Amino acid sequence: MTADRLTDQTILVTGGAGFIGSHLANALVAENDVRVLDNLTTGDRAHVPDSATFIEGDIRDDEALARATDGVDVIFHEAALVSVQGSVEDPLTSHEINSTATLELLEAARAEDARVVLASSAAIYGHPDSVPITETDPKDPTSPYGLGKLSVDHYARLYNELYDLETIALRYFNAFGPGQVAGDYSGVISIFLDQALGGDPITVNGEGTQTRDFVYVDDIVQANLRAATTDVVGEAYNVGTGDSVTIRELAEHVQAVTDTDSEIVYTDPRPGDIQHSSADISKATADLDYEPTVSFQAGLERTAEWYRSQ
Repeated sequence: MTADRLTDQTILVTGGAGFIGSHLANALVAENDVRVLDNLTTGDRAHVPDSATFIEGDIRDDEALARATDGVDVIFHEAALVSVQGSVEDPLTSHEINSTATLELLEAARAEDARVVLASSAAIYGHPDSVPITETDPKDPTSPYGLGKLSVDHYARLYNELYDLETIALRYFNAFGPGQVAGDYSGVISIFLDQALGGDPITVNGEGTQTRDFVYVDDIVQANLRAATTDVVGEAYNVGTGDSVTIRELAEHVQAVTDTDSEIVYTDPRPGDIQHSSADISKATADLDYEPTVSFQAGLERTAEWYRSQ
């Protein structure tokens, strides 16, 4: 048995019809009893594996949560309101979904003595003092979304310390891959691919000198599986690649992989946009044996191919 292999477990994936959650469910379903809880606000029922048990419901619904967590061994908590801008416009709803509902999920996990692998975010760091960012660097989120993720990141470790609940928080950097649908608030790669394949201009905010650490979804899944099987609990880990790409370079890569005539157009910078971001992943490498396996170029090519197939 490999260090990142789960077998014969009852597993809940919240948000399992969404981008990362559906990839997780598909990776687990062959050798485990997998349940998916999703309200389909942004997820797609078609992305849920046929052999998984699908529970359509909101993470804030006590009855749905009780049904989903009954008898589970491991919970992968991916359900969230992932829109930074949406959290600025409606902080109360963001808090309800990302903070309060996660606390209720931790309580449900405590009743079942289930391990929880929780999706945190690089948004908790805000504007970093330097890159790459380590787990101990200052946390100064710039949005209700980032603040909510910071609160549940802390709650996860507190529940380990207070209640001996096995928890791990994974701080995702810029995840991308097949299944990430382009939209106002989705990842920049999906937006750029959608623009390029549609023959529209690729719109870069500001001068495009911002850097991001883009991590392919297969490596996000790898980190989750390793977190679910490690002996080291009560910790938080960066999940990225340790490398970074400028947004201008990303736009040029998208032009190349789509073979498009779309021009790159520079627009006004987004208020509060973080200039540089890159993960120090040495802690995840040491404790989880996590190593990125898919290069940025390979991941971009796979993602572009998926978009063409749609």
